[in-house]
Amino acid sequence: MKIPRALTIAGSDSSGGAGIQADMKTFSALGVYALSAVTALTAQNTLGVSGIVQIEPEFVSAQIRSVVLDIGVDCVKTGMLANSAIISRVAADLEALEVKNLVVDPVMISSSGVRLLDDDAIETLVTRLIPMALVLTPNLHEAEVLTGIRVERLEDMREAAVRIARLGCGYVLLKGGHLRGNPVDLLYDGSRFRQYSGVRQETANTHGTGCTFASAVAAFIARGLRVEQAVSGAKAYVGAAIAQGLPLGRGFGPLHHFYEFYTFLNS
Repeated sequence: MKIPRALTIAGSDSSGGAGIQADMKTFSALGVYALSAVTALTAQNTLGVSGIVQIEPEFVSAQIRSVVLDIGVDCVKTGMLANSAIISRVAADLEALEVKNLVVDPVMISSSGVRLLDDDAIETLVTRLIPMALVLTPNLHEAEVLTGIRVERLEDMREAAVRIARLGCGYVLLKGGHLRGNPVDLLYDGSRFRQYSGVRQETANTHGTGCTFASAVAAFIARGLRVEQAVSGAKAYVGAAIAQGLPLGRGFGPLHHFYEFYTFLNS
């Protein structure tokens, strides 16, 4: 029996709602064996991020190589990469290890406004890692940074997706959760657009939504689905996880990644 495997290369969230913890929960919930390489440690909770410690690039590399060379991997997802040196090392490792399926979530800033990527690392992200991505999953703020244009409407999303695609990735999945009204995510393959619409839910339990969405796409790709199918499955999973979100903490609570399994919470 072949067990699908996915590796997340990202920062740790001590509250468990986002980052590498959200990624591994998502992989596990979707039937994929979860591997990890930690790029940074954060002290955070539902109210925000209060501290960050970046991991040395050599040790990030050691984590990646130790799991890929032994266990193997069917898809890799990157999240918070923190700085230029880590991005360069990750890109070099993934290239040397001949990783084919790469989902890049270009994490730049936390939902509470704390910067998670050094300013000088954006160019390295654009030139070294994005061209390797099968799927790139920016939110609207990240799309604005990558393109230099304001993204406030669906028409802006289309223009931004076209510009981002020119950076060399296979697909652009532009997450539209920050638009007014019901959320619309846009997938662009370099020639065609596909829209994924949802219903906005009135809840404060949305911590980790972006990480979870990108990780769900990676999980479905690891299971052998085409990108369009992977995005559809991820959209459905995230919507249900938000609907079942956990009212924890005094700020933005986390999604319920295991909503299908923890039925006792709903009884």
